Amino acid sequence: MENAKPFTIADEDIAPGTARDVTFQITTMATGMPSALAIRAVHGTRPGPTIFVSAAIHGDEIIGTAIIQRLAQQLDPQALAGTVLLVPVANIFGFMNRSRYLPDRRDLNRSFPGSAGGSLAGQLANIFYREVVERCELGIDIHSAAIHRYNLPQIRIAAGNKKLVELAMAFGAPVIMESPLRDGSLRDLAHKQGVEMLLMETGEALRFDRLSIETGVAGVTRVLAHLGMIEADDGLLDVGIPARANRSVWVRSPRGGVAHFTRESGAPVRQGDLLGCVTGLMGEDAQEMVSPIDGIIIGHATLPVVHQGDALFHIAVVAHPERVGARIESITEAILASEPEGFAEALLDEDEVV
Repeated sequence: MENAKPFTIADEDIAPGTARDVTFQITTMATGMPSALAIRAVHGTRPGPTIFVSAAIHGDEIIGTAIIQRLAQQLDPQALAGTVLLVPVANIFGFMNRSRYLPDRRDLNRSFPGSAGGSLAGQLANIFYREVVERCELGIDIHSAAIHRYNLPQIRIAAGNKKLVELAMAFGAPVIMESPLRDGSLRDLAHKQGVEMLLMETGEALRFDRLSIETGVAGVTRVLAHLGMIEADDGLLDVGIPARANRSVWVRSPRGGVAHFTRESGAPVRQGDLLGCVTGLMGEDAQEMVSPIDGIIIGHATLPVVHQGDALFHIAVVAHPERVGARIESITEAILASEPEGFAEALLDEDEVV
């Protein structure tokens, strides 16, 4: 069997069957201290693909950081074919400030490919592009909903790509969404460079939750198995068939006030089903919200204080929503069954995570 050659990154040669943490200096901060992008390179003993797994391109979307921490502890370079580049925090500035954006108020995920002499966002995007994306055949980028919102675990892919459908099926998230590419995004850049991309959306900004972490770790592991990078089951035969959707709708608050939800992410709905209501401060003048379509709720607001027009539910149009809902319940039950006795909260505030 052919042995892998050393993998070179950041002017360092990573020997086959080893892992090493490397950094790329980005710029100097206001204090004059340098800032750096940290990457763990896990280089296998046998030749194979090079892929990256990244998180926190939006600095407050930290759920991917927890997923990558788990992967960093589990991946064995001695048993790996190819190379995995783990980027737990792409936007280190937003991560430190608990902010979606960079200090220059730019969105890193609208700044690709960037430039070496550009803005802070442009310089960081350019380093990520040159040192990570260009080296890889596949990327898995992990996002969450914004603050005070929650997303059901889902994979988003470009439309019309059979290879991505195959990889998304192997990942095994409850829902696969076909969504358009946006100029300046990492997915758009990867598409132009011929790099396949899976985008995972899951959980809530600045929070960890067990369903998101378990789904993410298991999904990345199944993709590695499907690519032949590790010896494991890719799950295509027993993980169940994810629901596929290429259209979704938002349900918005009909008035300002206090929202009372009767459904949440993962719930199957039929057209006309009650989602909740919004009342005045004294509980008066309740106005109901109903589903305009048959589908599955893939995202919901978590803050009950709402303004008129606030987006409160995100519903994907899927066939047989009850089947999808039953599968989501079985996934959740399996994850909760693995928890030690006494685990009560599905969502942990970041201040409670130790």
